[in-house]
Amino acid sequence: MHLKRRTFMQALAAAGVAGAAGMAYAKKTSPKILLGICAGPDKAEKLKAIGYDFIEGGVAGTLKPEMPDAEFAPEAEKIKACVLPTRSCNGFIPGKFHLTGPETTHDDALDYAVKACRHADAAGVPHIVFGSGGARKVPEGFDLAQGKAQFIDFCRKLGERIKDLKVTIVLEPLNKGETNLLNSVLEGIEYVDAIQSPRIQLLADFYHMMKENESPESIRKAGARIRHCHVAELEGRKAPGTKGEDLSGFLKALTDIGYTGGVSCECGWPKENVEEAWKKALATLRTQLGD
Repeated sequence: MHLKRRTFMQALAAAGVAGAAGMAYAKKTSPKILLGICAGPDKAEKLKAIGYDFIEGGVAGTLKPEMPDAEFAPEAEKIKACVLPTRSCNGFIPGKFHLTGPETTHDDALDYAVKACRHADAAGVPHIVFGSGGARKVPEGFDLAQGKAQFIDFCRKLGERIKDLKVTIVLEPLNKGETNLLNSVLEGIEYVDAIQSPRIQLLADFYHMMKENESPESIRKAGARIRHCHVAELEGRKAPGTKGEDLSGFLKALTDIGYTGGVSCECGWPKENVEEAWKKALATLRTQLGD
């Protein structure tokens, strides 16, 4: 009996050591939150040297939705050959399209959006940010509830049109100073759940959240719906580290939900010594992430 008990205890101890080693290995190799900047490929070499993981482009300039697919092929190869990946593009639907109101232009907007999505797939860009405050803004005097229904209807149609593509559209809640439709991450949960498309998910922008006094708890409630993030300090929408604003609450919320996507600096930069500002922003985010 004594020998059996000792053997059993030794086995338990060995299992504990193996388990601890496994946990340490998992922690060491677990994917991290990726940090990037909204910038063009001309800055990619310097940003990579500083330590950034990706860049975020603009839909019009990077994905060129009005360019025929065949002509875009060389552009796609250039994007894929860049030293930093373009992980996302913003500025999705131009203001010339009307997604809400008495006279919508859904069909034309859908054609434009689907081409952008096809080009994103061709270039290996996994996310498109759907902010487009002008295009989605509900006209003055028009029923807000009806405008919301129109926007959700557009997103459902888009989700169906791109269901076989790889790109994911992320809805960006914008503060009320920029648009009157979809102004919080909490609202975004409702939108994503109503749209019911795996291709259309959610973005959390810390700047807009702070403008609307929205707490990091909304990120925890949104959970896996969040596929991309933007960051800027509240005062002047400047780069992290400019005023030393504490953004750790939002970053902690991301780690709490197991987020391993990107966080893009979408902010203003100084005209002089911009590379030092890039370094400071990256160091600030890493420190506040606890890296």
